[in-house]
Amino acid sequence: MENNTSIISPGELTALLLLAKQAGSGILSVYNTDIEVTLKDDLSPLTLADKVSHDIITEGLTALTPAIPIISEEGKDIPYETRKNWEYYWCVDPLDGTKEFIKRNGEFTVNIALMHNNTPVLGIIYVPVTGDLYYGGEGIGSWKETAEGGKTQIYADVKATEWISVGSRSHASAEEASLLARYPVSETISIGSSIKFCLIAEGKAHIYYRQGPTMEWDTAAGQAIAVYSGATMSRPDGEPFEYNKPSLLNGSFLVKAG
Repeated sequence: MENNTSIISPGELTALLLLAKQAGSGILSVYNTDIEVTLKDDLSPLTLADKVSHDIITEGLTALTPAIPIISEEGKDIPYETRKNWEYYWCVDPLDGTKEFIKRNGEFTVNIALMHNNTPVLGIIYVPVTGDLYYGGEGIGSWKETAEGGKTQIYADVKATEWISVGSRSHASAEEASLLARYPVSETISIGSSIKFCLIAEGKAHIYYRQGPTMEWDTAAGQAIAVYSGATMSRPDGEPFEYNKPSLLNGSFLVKAG
């Protein structure tokens, strides 16, 4: 770990990107079999793929940065008193979009974020089915790597006069339609998981509003990629979006290009 001007070294970044891909491979090893689904305490679905990815990521992060703690969807029961003063920590969703995974539509991701003083300063999102890899961070900007190995710096489209909104395939709301009516939205795309943040970061969409509940690991990596591409993310009232709260449940948020 280097100073805060670069956050991590190039070698550490390479290792982290490989780790996300390894987790994705673990997910696909389950995706290509008969998927068995159980329910968490909140009745949301859980598959073996969640656990496989979680184990790969936590083992890799612990080896790479043993001094940095981890908050993960599959390892989230850390008391607030323990984590409230953490300067750095990892915020991880081993499989974002479990419902999309179960539907077999390919719209699920691996999310890894590095937090510094409760702000996402590095985000990595890997889409296992397509092989697309997105990452963004302080000092490096935001990037997309394709399965074929192409690498491009990506930027939010801050000059568009007609906007494309992107929303959840599984969680659309009436409040979303009401808020989007305030903006020059001419088209709407529905897609699952944190891919929505990536579409804004690469200029393929311009606004994403989420009214329904999410968890901090659902948004941290996507926020970093969007923000370091030139987009903004806040609460709908414009106030900063907060992390490492006593409850890890998120309120509503708004992501915009520029």
